[in-house]
Formats: sequence, C-alpha cells, structure tokens
Amino acid sequence: MRRWGTVAAAFVLAGAGVAGTAGVAGAATGPAGKAAPSAACSTVWGSGNKSATDANAAPLTNIRTGRNACYDRMVFDIGGATNKLGYHVGYVDAFHQDGSGEKIPVKGGAILEIYVSAPSYDPATGKQTYRGSAGKSLPGVNISGYKTFRDTKFGASFEGQTQVGLGVRAKLPFRVLRSGHQLIVDVAHAR
Repeated sequence: MRRWGTVAAAFVLAGAGVAGTAGVAGAATGPAGKAAPSAACSTVWGSGNKSATDANAAPLTNIRTGRNACYDRMVFDIGGATNKLGYHVGYVDAFHQDGSGEKIPVKGGAILEIYVSAPSYDPATGKQTYRGSAGKSLPGVNISGYKTFRDTKFGASFEGQTQVGLGVRAKLPFRVLRSGHQLIVDVAHAR
C-alpha cells in the first residue's frame, strides 16, 4: 500500500512540474499578434550578393514595403512577369546612379543596392509605368517606424533594368524571393 502512495505522490509532483512549466512556455511565446521572440527570428540568409540572370521584358509597376515580426520587406511588382525574373542585390559602400555614375546619398548604416530586370517604362511604347525619379525617395513608400529600413532612393531605369538604393540600419542578413509577378527582398531585424 505504501508503495502505491509513493508512486501516486510522484505522479502528482510530476504533474505540478509540467503545469508549472506550461505557463513559462506560454509566456515565452507571448500573446498572439505580438512580435516573435528573437530565438524564433534566427536567419541563415547571409549578407553576400544574391542574383539571378533570368531575363524579363515586363515593366515594373509598383514598389511597396511591409513590416514583419523578424524582417522588413520590399516588394517589386512586375507586370506580366513570371518566376523567371532577373535581379542582383548586394551591399555597396556608396550608391551611384546607373548610367551616369552620379553619387546618390542614402541614409542608414548600410546600403543595399537592388537591380531588377524590369524597366520602369513599357519597352514597346516608352510610356512610364513606375514614376520613380533619379535621386528621390520611392513614391508612395513610407518606411517611418520600420525596425530595419531607413531610406529609399530611386537610382535609374537603364537598359531594361531598374536600380533602387535601400538604406538599412546595419549590414544585416537578407534574402531574395521570386513569386509570380513579384520580386521580394527581406532584410532581417537582427544578425
């Protein structure tokens, strides 16, 4: 009889320990809708250059941004593009306009230069499809309050590709994704 009492007491204590840690686990993940804990945000993206040489003749129609728990995102909308969309993305010491070589100041601790194989005009008609102006902030893009993004500048649309400078807080890991008619650049909040 005594043996069963000891076993029962052990189960009760074990159950109390599990119940006690359940509250800790829930607190670590936080309530829904809050930022993810830093352990959940670890990335292995790296900060080296990323590129794809796939060609695309469809024009750039929009650039927009978004905030996520672990990264800030820039999305390039390409009219009629498919997953075959060329790009080159990498950190540079200074942002120089493609074609002229003129230096364009970009605020932040690091500058990510983005080339997208899509002109900001319709190649058939020459009509502008994205209203970016050299050396100016990207139209319609507001990055105030972002954790990583600090500045955006339009470089040029030259020889079938568009160039953008993205000022970020520091040289942080980033990734580039292609999805249908979009090129997506995510920059992590932390290393």
